[in-house]
Amino acid sequence: MKTRILSGLMMVPFFIFILLGGYWLMAFIFVISLMGVYEFYKGFHSMDVHPSYPIAVCSAVMLYCVNLLGGDERWFMLWFFLTILASLLYLFKIEERKLEDAMATITGIFYVVFFMYNMVLVDQSGPSTHLMVWIVLFSAFGTDIFAYFGGVAFGKHKLCPKISPKKTIEGSVCGILGAMLLCGLIGFFFIKPMLMHCIILGALGGVITQFGDLTASIFKRHMGIKDYGKLIPGHGGIMDRFDSVLFAAPMVYFYITFVIL
Repeated sequence: MKTRILSGLMMVPFFIFILLGGYWLMAFIFVISLMGVYEFYKGFHSMDVHPSYPIAVCSAVMLYCVNLLGGDERWFMLWFFLTILASLLYLFKIEERKLEDAMATITGIFYVVFFMYNMVLVDQSGPSTHLMVWIVLFSAFGTDIFAYFGGVAFGKHKLCPKISPKKTIEGSVCGILGAMLLCGLIGFFFIKPMLMHCIILGALGGVITQFGDLTASIFKRHMGIKDYGKLIPGHGGIMDRFDSVLFAAPMVYFYITFVIL
């Protein structure tokens, strides 16, 4: 319990930057992405796989520059092409590098940097929807909190025992209901015209963020590590805390794009 309280306190800066929004939030997400992809790549070292962190940094800088300069979809497609190209050219030192090095480089950039970048896109989505950046946060962390306590109180049936032995079906259901509740409260008090969308996003987020958590667990099992880092008490590193956000952010952004706008 104490470690979870400490972990929650370390999330306070995230809340502050979300309140500030705009360039402040963008800068924060950028830094978190670089820290996260560094942890992710470090996890591969135990498998004798060595992704290129410099390529990931350059790709992230280019992605955010495209955004700041107001580039259209052509520039984002150029970013996509150059990221893949650079990762494949990384293999040209054929005596030193393996195919897995390039594949892990690409995976880290899109899984961590690009998925997290969707937080910025939600914040920039428009005057009627930009507050849904809070939905990303509360669907992810709300699911985690309610699933944990629901599992402790009611958990009997294992959800995915080979991936994460402690997770239960009962905890999973509590996580979804908790995310719906928290997102509904955000909608009711702050985005009332979007109340029903917020509840729906809470339900969707409650499901997809658990996939995000399980995906991170699969990576860690193959890497042979318990946590990605030790930055956050009780939760490990940046990736251990934000793994569910990585899936929630694109989900909210694309819901806004295809359903609301």
